[in-house]
This record gives sequence, C-alpha cells and structure tokens, in this order.
Amino acid sequence: MREPTSLADAAHMARAVELAALGRGTTSPNPVVGCVVLDASGEVAGEGFHAFAGGPHAEVVALAAAGERARGGTAYVTLEPCAHTGRTGPCAEALLVAGVTRVVVAVADPNPQASGGAQRLRARGVEVEVGLLADEAERVNEEWLTFVRLGRPFVTWKFAATLDGRSAAADGTSQWITSPEARADVHRLRAQADAIVAGIGTVLADDPHLTARPAESGGGLAGHAVRRPPLRVVVDSDGRTPLTARVLDAAAPTLLALADDADSPLEDGRAEGLPALAGVEVVRLARMQGGLDLHGLLKHLASRHVVSVFLEGGPTLAGAFVREGLVDRVVGYLAPAFLGEGGAALGPAGASTIADTHRLEFQEISPIGPDLRVTARPVPKEK
Repeated sequence: MREPTSLADAAHMARAVELAALGRGTTSPNPVVGCVVLDASGEVAGEGFHAFAGGPHAEVVALAAAGERARGGTAYVTLEPCAHTGRTGPCAEALLVAGVTRVVVAVADPNPQASGGAQRLRARGVEVEVGLLADEAERVNEEWLTFVRLGRPFVTWKFAATLDGRSAAADGTSQWITSPEARADVHRLRAQADAIVAGIGTVLADDPHLTARPAESGGGLAGHAVRRPPLRVVVDSDGRTPLTARVLDAAAPTLLALADDADSPLEDGRAEGLPALAGVEVVRLARMQGGLDLHGLLKHLASRHVVSVFLEGGPTLAGAFVREGLVDRVVGYLAPAFLGEGGAALGPAGASTIADTHRLEFQEISPIGPDLRVTARPVPKEK
C-alpha cells in the first residue's frame, strides 16, 4: 500500500523541488519542474526533472525511469502537469497512459495555454491534490512564474560594495572591490539568466563584456543542450555607446535600448564606414523623466521570451529599477573593506523620507571567499 502520511508526501515533494532546481538556467523559456513517481507499494520507482527547453518534461523522464512500476502508483510534481501539446506531448496524458492513480501537485499552472492537467486527470478518475509545499515550489520556479503572471521578466539586481556601501572609489576605480571567488559566483548567476542589463554609464566607465565565462556556466544536465549566451542589453538613452565597446562584439547578441528621439550610428546595426554589426539590435523606447521607459523595456524583453534579467547597471539605473518596483531579488557581494568616500551602490530610488524606505527581507547570507553574499527580496508595501 502507498504511504498514507502527510510527512511522507512532504518528503517526496521536497525531493521533487530539489530535482526541479537542477534545471535552473537551461529550461528557459520553459519552467523548471521536478517529479517523483512511487510504485503501488509506496517505494520510489522513478525521478526526473525538465533539463532543457524542447526536451522531455519531468513527468516523462520520471515515468520512463519507473516503467511498469508506475501503474497504480503516485506522482509528485512541482507544477501542474500540462494538458496541451507543444514541442512535447501533454504530461497529463502520459500519467494516464502510465496508469498512475494519484497525483500530488505543488503549484497550479498559471499559463492558460498549458493549464487544465489536474482537471483532465480528475475527469479520468485520478486522485489529484494541489498545494503541497507550494511556497518552496514557487521559490524554485519564481522566474518563470513571474514571467507568466506579470508578463515581464524576473529581475535580479546584483551589486558589489564595501561594508560602507561604496561601489567605486572617489577616483572612479571599482576593479576589484570583491574577491575572485565572488566574481566567479557572479558569472554563475549570469549564466543562469536570459539577459544581462547594464546602463551606458557602466559601459563608458568600465567597458564590460557582459558575458558569462563558459567555465562558470551551468545548471541542468551537462551535454544535453547548448545554453544560449545571455542577451546583453545596454540602456543608452542618447545613443552614446562607442563603436569600440566590448559589448558590441560577436561573443553574444546585444540589444541597445535607445530613446525614441535619440540619434545613433548603431541604429539597425549600422555605423559609418563599418558593415552591419552582427548580433546587434536596437529597440526604441519612450523617454521618461530620468531615463527610459523601463516597463516598456521589460515588456519588449518578455516578447523575446526573456524570462530572467540580471541587472548589473550602475547606481543610476539600479535606482530607477528600484524606484519603479521592478526588482524582484537583490544579490549583494560585500567586501570586508571601507572606502569612506566614492560612489554608492544605489542611486536615487524614490525614497526621500524614512516612510518611503524600500524594505527588504533577507533570504540568505553566506560567505564567498573573504566576502559575504547577501540575498534579499523586497517586502511589498502596504497600500
């Protein structure tokens, strides 16, 4: 007989969440999903996760591992099994064919094109429960869930600073405030994102490459898919990006976000005396007070199936994102050092009084080499 206790159910779903996390960075624009299948006696018969877009879904992988043992068993899935046919068949149907009699789901699918799996299973006599470990499953899949629910990418703002909050010295130098270990960790996070966003100030000051080192990239199953390099996005209201900027090279595609009234020789990827710049595109956005329409930028990125954004802009751009309520997660690398003067990590963010403070809650604080990595999330403001 299958295990009847909620503790057993929770343990199996927790394992499914762990499995889902293995797909982070390689499934976009699809969600990360984990699945555990038990046989009729309650023993684990198969496990799986969605490893890459276009590949088999978690349920299919777990059912293949379970084989005939799935018949009469239970499946634990972090996201409601899909009911539509895309690049792969509907997972709800795969569960029915396998003879699974009970399905435990953590999070209902908010995508109207794919939802309905639970209803389809129930209609065929399968016992379906929804909501077990929903918070944990939401957290591991937060990028995709934000993308579907809000129609924009999930935004992570990363910064590096001294303990007194300085991201650059008084003379403008900023390399390197943090350690090699912290910088390697940044490349790991970059590689998991669909787009890396920086402002023109950062491009002019540091000439960054905005790429993820291949040795640091990862997530999911090695060898199953070639992860596309993150799209490089430069927020450049007035079209000041130099033609020699490293962000315009062929290492990765680049999108220049310009004001709709700005002049730029890079329009349509052309420049005087130069052939079309391969992989460079331009998007025109409305000029807003203090910069560009960031909501419009994120909407455009969503139309390109960009699910997650890694924001590495300077203090001005970061402040604008925070002010507009467009930062979903903050990852700060704090070096055990003081400067006492120099540039702050965050510019004006619309908090002129204590009552307007942007409050955060810590999620994780961990050592990275000699530095600290602090992960925090905005606390929704009371209306």
